[in-house]
Amino acid sequence: MAQAGDPPDTPGTRPGRLKVYLGAAPGVGKTYRMLDEGWRRALRGTDVVVALAECHHRPHTEEMLDGLEVVPRARRAHPAGDSAELDLDAVRARRPEVALIDELAHTNAPGAAHPKRWQDVEELLAAGIDVITTVNIQHLESLNDVVEKITGVPQRETVPDEVVRRAHQIELVDMAPEALRRRMAHGNIFAPEKIDAALSHYFRVGNLTALRELALLWVAERVDETLQRYRAEHGIGGVWETRERVVVALTGGPEGETLIRRAARIAARSSGGDLLAVHVARSDGLAGASPAALAGQRRLVESMGGSYHTVVGEHVPAALLAFARAENATQLVVGVSRRGRLRRLADARGVGETVVGQSGDIDVHMVTHERAGRGRSRPLPGSGLSPARRLGGPVAGLLLPVLLTLLLRRQAVADALSLNLTSEALLFLAAVVGVACIGGVVSALLASVTASLLLNYYFIPPAGRFTIAEANNVLALLVFALVAVTVAAVVDRSLRLGRSAAHATAEAETLSSLAGGILRGEQAVPVLLERTRQTFGMDSAELRPREREPVHGPAAADGTPAPAVTRVPIGEDDELVLHGRALPATERRVLTAFAAHLTAAVERARLAEAAAEIEPVRAADRMRTALLAAVSHDLRTPLAGGWAAISSLRSRDVDFSAEDKEELLATAEESMIKLSRLVDNLLDMSRIQAGALTLHLQPTALAEVLPQALDSLPDTPASGVRVQDVEAVPCVLADPPLLERVVANLVANATRHSPAGRPVTVAASTLAARVELRIVDRGPGIRPADRERAFAPFQRLGDTDNTTGLGLGLALSRGLTEAMGGTLVPEETPGGGLTMVLSLPAAPPPAADGPA
Repeated sequence: MAQAGDPPDTPGTRPGRLKVYLGAAPGVGKTYRMLDEGWRRALRGTDVVVALAECHHRPHTEEMLDGLEVVPRARRAHPAGDSAELDLDAVRARRPEVALIDELAHTNAPGAAHPKRWQDVEELLAAGIDVITTVNIQHLESLNDVVEKITGVPQRETVPDEVVRRAHQIELVDMAPEALRRRMAHGNIFAPEKIDAALSHYFRVGNLTALRELALLWVAERVDETLQRYRAEHGIGGVWETRERVVVALTGGPEGETLIRRAARIAARSSGGDLLAVHVARSDGLAGASPAALAGQRRLVESMGGSYHTVVGEHVPAALLAFARAENATQLVVGVSRRGRLRRLADARGVGETVVGQSGDIDVHMVTHERAGRGRSRPLPGSGLSPARRLGGPVAGLLLPVLLTLLLRRQAVADALSLNLTSEALLFLAAVVGVACIGGVVSALLASVTASLLLNYYFIPPAGRFTIAEANNVLALLVFALVAVTVAAVVDRSLRLGRSAAHATAEAETLSSLAGGILRGEQAVPVLLERTRQTFGMDSAELRPREREPVHGPAAADGTPAPAVTRVPIGEDDELVLHGRALPATERRVLTAFAAHLTAAVERARLAEAAAEIEPVRAADRMRTALLAAVSHDLRTPLAGGWAAISSLRSRDVDFSAEDKEELLATAEESMIKLSRLVDNLLDMSRIQAGALTLHLQPTALAEVLPQALDSLPDTPASGVRVQDVEAVPCVLADPPLLERVVANLVANATRHSPAGRPVTVAASTLAARVELRIVDRGPGIRPADRERAFAPFQRLGDTDNTTGLGLGLALSRGLTEAMGGTLVPEETPGGGLTMVLSLPAAPPPAADGPA
């Protein structure tokens, strides 16, 4: 930063600064903004010249040149024709403070100092001249292939991303796609003869929206780099929630995939959110993580668009939070601890709890994880003791009293503690209570008997014999045994009650989840079957016709029994069949509730099928009613005309001249043609609705079909239709006669609604693996609410004279198009009118002939 009293910067004392106006699409106003910037600087006294500006004959942009100094261009001759290029030598000789140079990605003509204009700009910057320039997002090197996939137009002129990234300032010039198309339709971008082609090709709404998103994301990344550099330079460690960054902590354990997918969903909720996965390796090298598991999780993260990181730290929570804060993370996803109960009792604050306590302004998600993806696990009824406790309890009941006896019998311990019989009995009682907490009643009884015998033999006088000399010692031993059994019973009962409460809670949550799914509309039979399978941890769940006799599954080939089969009646004729583990009675109670919901879903499905069978009958009845109403007039009109002409010719009362006879025959012929066309349309419509339309799909060139379709419309003059780019698109996979009829119907409909002097435009273009044919008219158009109704049979929107046919043209065109695997969609024509977009799959290229 310049200090007070420093001399002002002059060209040559420092490298020049570059400012880039980055356009989301052509025509958004980059050149205008560049010239406007030049005017503002000139008014502040800065020496500004226009080194090169491409106005493309746009009046408003050309007006901005008035009053600014313009450096004459250099004329260069080459085989393709003379061109006017940037005169680099003249600009360097002029040495302005700021030079305005348009189209940074331009390729210079042969003979220039550099092949590319951006290289000219870099030379001016090295000379200390500030440059203001423009470039479109599609010209960035890194996005070249992406833009070509979106628009189908290859970009031959590109500029390296790094050149634009090094700019001192980057300013995005953006415009909504609809506004840009309206601007183009009004003639503010291209010449009138290029407007329809541009709107039908490069300037489609989808293309402009995609380019706009690319520009916004590219600029956002550039801004993010600047922000990170600023935070690093100023030592800012707090979280600035400028965009969502989700960090997921990975240990290499089996829960990693669950955590990654959960974090990806969180990041996807905010457009442009970042996903970062981090694994903290212990600094002592004892991480204990599986390299293969971490490699698989890394591939998963990268496939979801995220990045994988490894950091080294002795204290995992501190290293994890340090990484999250360094990346300006807003959310952190960690898994629930996989430690056992004893370890959690010994150290209640695991990694997750520590991270939550120290996270500060970072949101932490503690995610539960399940293996094998079997849905919500439900606690199984039982004794409430794990297998390890059921095995360890009796062992402890035998060993713990023995170990305590050996300890108390040591002379050194006895001298140090000076215990009497009461203290020794209390120590044995504590041991029995501990065994009761571990193994329950049975283990406590075993420990009580063992402790009683040891007390009797070693500690109660007379020692060394199983006898008791005093009556109060008998009472003490009985109380000892009673207390031990009572404590064990209380512990066992509490475990059972806790297990029952957990089981009841799980049942309530399961039923609540089922009810919530039904309220959200998840009532389909397959959805309920899958939910049932997941809830009860079964291998499969299916709906079958009820078997009157029970069927047992066959044994496996190795002699092991087949999985248990559980059957529940569903309605009168079906049953729910579950394969997997055997369900106890306590779980069958919940299964009954599932079966009730499944029964209702099956009945609803059957009613829906019955309604679906009735709907075609109703539709056919409506069709017949509409057909009779329409035929009463539209078929009668050509019949009446033809009948009148033929009757007149057969009449012997009037002597017609040759001209009159020719006119009557022409009237009869025209009436028969109209009648034949109406009957053909009706038959084709009935075939489409019956699914009996015969197709002969083959590669078809639009350049061959379109002239035939236009020739079949005698009422449409050739000057009323303008054809563009049909030769440049590949062949489509279609039935040629049917495609000809579709195109003829659409062109006839467009010309009927177009005003005089406004020809219909037929333009072709490619989009991915499809070819689009756009029929553009400048008529009154159709309101968005009425566009789908226009494709219904016997609809004549806007026709009040009832003389334009049965209203089958658009309905038949869409039916034939969809039968050929295409789509027919109406769009609004920018500037007024309707555009019919006929999209068909492109024919595959012919296979190359192999060697003979």
